[in-house]
Amino acid sequence: MKLIDPIIQFHADIQQIRRDIHAHPELCYEEHRTSDVIAHKLQEWGIPVVRGLGGTGVLGIIRHGTSPRAIGLRADMDALPMQEINTFAHTSQHAGKMHACGHDGHTAMLLGAAWYLSQHKEFDGTVYLIFQPAEEGGAGARRMIEDGLFRDYPMDAVFGMHNWPGVAAGTFGVTSGPMMASSNEFEVVVKGKGAHAAQPHKGIDPIIVAIQIAQSWQTIVSRNASPLEAAVLSVTQIHSGSATNVIPDDATMIGTVRAFSTDMIDLIEKRMRQIAEHTALAFDAEIEFTFKRNYPPLINHARETAFAAEVMRAVVGADRVNDHVEPTMGAEDFAFMLQDKPGCYAFLGNGDGDHRDRGHGLGPCNLHNPSYDFNDDLLPVGATYWVTLAETYLKKSDTAAM
Repeated sequence: MKLIDPIIQFHADIQQIRRDIHAHPELCYEEHRTSDVIAHKLQEWGIPVVRGLGGTGVLGIIRHGTSPRAIGLRADMDALPMQEINTFAHTSQHAGKMHACGHDGHTAMLLGAAWYLSQHKEFDGTVYLIFQPAEEGGAGARRMIEDGLFRDYPMDAVFGMHNWPGVAAGTFGVTSGPMMASSNEFEVVVKGKGAHAAQPHKGIDPIIVAIQIAQSWQTIVSRNASPLEAAVLSVTQIHSGSATNVIPDDATMIGTVRAFSTDMIDLIEKRMRQIAEHTALAFDAEIEFTFKRNYPPLINHARETAFAAEVMRAVVGADRVNDHVEPTMGAEDFAFMLQDKPGCYAFLGNGDGDHRDRGHGLGPCNLHNPSYDFNDDLLPVGATYWVTLAETYLKKSDTAAM
């Protein structure tokens, strides 16, 4: 690896910041203390700060030289509403809240890069440090954009990064095109007519209708979607009834749909509605159909992805970069930023959990797991990547990097 020596020397400070944030997790749009910590550090290092974008978002601005070119580097800040079972010194101090996805590490890595860039301005242009709230279901990226992130602070490209457990620590994974799926949820209420369970002919059984709909929905992916496109339709909840001898009035189905293209989501939503409506009609029942689109698919731009991969190879070596990593059905609201600006989102291997301090839970070190903890060995790797990315993109030359 070719890590930046001053960042290596700053490792302990970055780790202290990371563990402090981990011990004080805040949920989406509640990141007030976290934002204060970030803003204080940036200002301490002489970096101008803008607050309020996306509610609790923080934007640091480092300008140098005369070039109008600008790059955005994004880290998310929010925690998850879950109970941590770790007992090491920096475990969560707030019951029911936990940094189980590594956003504390993402924030710390970008702060490490900010510290270095504020002192070593080896670039010509502007680096925007985007500390985003509410990635975990709150669409904080969209909120920051709506509040004028790209309008008021023009950027030529934007880049994001997420740690990835189960992959060797310090390795990078990226791919051009679809990287993460869209996230969508649905709720269908089947309205029948209640009756005594011994006299089903006097009612309209909503449970039977719901079962027929759920089974028929599975033909959408297998028979309507192209076999060359990946999609997932999962009914994850069915709620109905309150007694063994009563046919209920209604039944509710809830679930999720994932796919890598908006066209596929359009198709699935259309066919889900058609199947639900016509199946209900066949049984003389009625339905209420709701389909909520949460996050769009995350689509990396080819040019920026190739550029980012070259930077990764320069930092960790070609043998530690997979530039055709398998996409995941997980979702990320950085997708909204990539809809507005060219850019690239990458994975940084978090290891298999051996890095965790004594006192971690018995579970695996997976994302959204109560035993998870970010690998602090990644802090100088991620910070070096951010710095190298920014300096290369905004290199001091008559010829821009991109």
